[in-house]
Amino acid sequence: MKISVGEAIVKYLDNQYVSFDGAEYKFVEGAFAVFGHGCVLGIGEALATGKHGIKVYQGKNEQGMAHVATSYAKQNNRRKIMPCISSIGPGAANMVTAAATATVNNVPLLLFPGDTFATRRPDPVLQQFEQPHDLTVTTNDAFRAVTRAFDRVYRPEMLYSALENAMRVLTDPELAGAVCVAMPQDVQGEVYDFPDEMFAKRVREIRRPVPTESELAAAVKLIKASKYPLVIVGGGARYSEAGSAIEEFLSECNIPFAETQSGKSTIPCSSPYYLGGLGVTGNAAANEIAAKADLIIGLGTRFSDFTTSSKTLFKNAKAFVNVNVSRYHALKMHGTVVVGDVKASVEKLTELLKDYRTAYAEEYVVARKKWVAEADRLYKTVYSKSLVPEVKAMTPGTLEDFHKATGAELTQTAALGLIRKLIPRDAIVVAAAGSLPGCMQRLWDTDSLYSYNMEYGYSCMGYEIAGALGSKLAAPDREVYAMAGDGSYLMLHSEMVTAVQEGVKINVLLFDNGGFGCINNLQMGKGIPSLATEYRYGAKADTPFVPIDFAMSARAYGFKAYTARTLTELEEALETAKKETGSVLIDIKVLPKTMTDGCIHGWWQTGVTHNPKTEAQREAVNELEENLKKYRF
Repeated sequence: MKISVGEAIVKYLDNQYVSFDGAEYKFVEGAFAVFGHGCVLGIGEALATGKHGIKVYQGKNEQGMAHVATSYAKQNNRRKIMPCISSIGPGAANMVTAAATATVNNVPLLLFPGDTFATRRPDPVLQQFEQPHDLTVTTNDAFRAVTRAFDRVYRPEMLYSALENAMRVLTDPELAGAVCVAMPQDVQGEVYDFPDEMFAKRVREIRRPVPTESELAAAVKLIKASKYPLVIVGGGARYSEAGSAIEEFLSECNIPFAETQSGKSTIPCSSPYYLGGLGVTGNAAANEIAAKADLIIGLGTRFSDFTTSSKTLFKNAKAFVNVNVSRYHALKMHGTVVVGDVKASVEKLTELLKDYRTAYAEEYVVARKKWVAEADRLYKTVYSKSLVPEVKAMTPGTLEDFHKATGAELTQTAALGLIRKLIPRDAIVVAAAGSLPGCMQRLWDTDSLYSYNMEYGYSCMGYEIAGALGSKLAAPDREVYAMAGDGSYLMLHSEMVTAVQEGVKINVLLFDNGGFGCINNLQMGKGIPSLATEYRYGAKADTPFVPIDFAMSARAYGFKAYTARTLTELEEALETAKKETGSVLIDIKVLPKTMTDGCIHGWWQTGVTHNPKTEAQREAVNELEENLKKYRF
């Protein structure tokens, strides 16, 4: 078939399918593009004039559109992707952050950045990045550090193998992440006689690898020897769709479970074995049981420092059993490895442990009840002039200053409690950075499967709104809410315009607390004066807050927008938003320092000065030295 390279890419992608547990899915139904001179006349021409079934979406920011694609793939549990196409130079560089975000989270993302001319005739071309010591280096080489696979197609003959390799990685549960295929712009237009087989329908099975008998035997031996094990449900359990299998395992053996940010909503919170989120952003119930557990069973988790409280949480754990498709992750914490799909592995473990029951009586039930009572208190905490947040350090007059600038009377925890009460139980919430991930992992109940899309592997500010659009495109029949801080909103909200353009409804719940609240907590909690973390004039702590009308900016994009300063205003806005058919933003003014705070039964290692000048800084150094003694791994 004699066609251009651009046409071959489109035709190839249009015929890619995956199968999972016997169900077949079209892998590529849509694609995002920000067209520029490096792609509009190559791949762009093929998309505009060719016959294909790929819907093209117009991105507004290259990083934003790639976040949309990442969220879309995540919401589809990695069964579908949306390739992203950019021009060369800054357009390509804008996607590097999104590529890293996808790779860290093991979510498939396919990128086609334009590149310089293979012939080098118009050298340097507009937007070309030149490296005098190596003329083969372009902007796209930055992707090598943040992708699972990288290729550059200098000749049409290279295309078939490049695309096949990309699909191999994108459909592999162990390797899934970002893939970059850099496309020199002259090559995109070249014509070649491609083999017909390249464009035949291709169905790739997403396999469920099973562990070896010896791995299972070793795991069973450790589990049977334990009295108080704890299961951690991670993102790998979600993508394996292992929720029901894990519930059966827990029931058979009487084992409680905690969840990571990525694993949340894999199993309904109504499960009798549910403890909630654990670690730095975890709750008291999960962390209390984690500290007492004599065995940790990790199901599809990579044991990040937030999950392990910088490896100090599991004080009594004698061993770890790590079930993961990735041997790299399974080896962490000096664990006994069970390399395999979570669902397939757990089913085998359940069969082998029919005669095993833990020694738990009511411990995890009691711990959960205590935390539910505490969460209820936090949900009901309201503003008063005597409200004193449980944070050691705060700029004098912070609450009063922000209240004066915005009229805010809401606490963040009370706002979240009302939102959880009023929005649909099956609504999808999307968040990523700031104080909201901590509040939500501790407080947010998830009854509905896959209703929690938290990007906390990279904690990338700006993912929230783009991610909400991606989730909505993947689940058009469900309400989707972006839970974004004011910092994330200002950093990246361009895809709001795409939502309006496509007639897709997303709900943006913007929590304005006057700056980078959680980082201000960290800064001042370690004895550093507030600097450039609050939205004050001149970024100084002794000046008034800068009032920002975020609702007005949203209306300019075509959103319906409301401002909420009280619980009554928030309730009215939420109820009105549910009736709207188009996108909505609610500018929620929440008082600074009214988020959940601190590591309950845990600790998080951060860099502190070893040349302290204040008492608070000396306390931070002492805290570091004491906790370093608790490291076991």
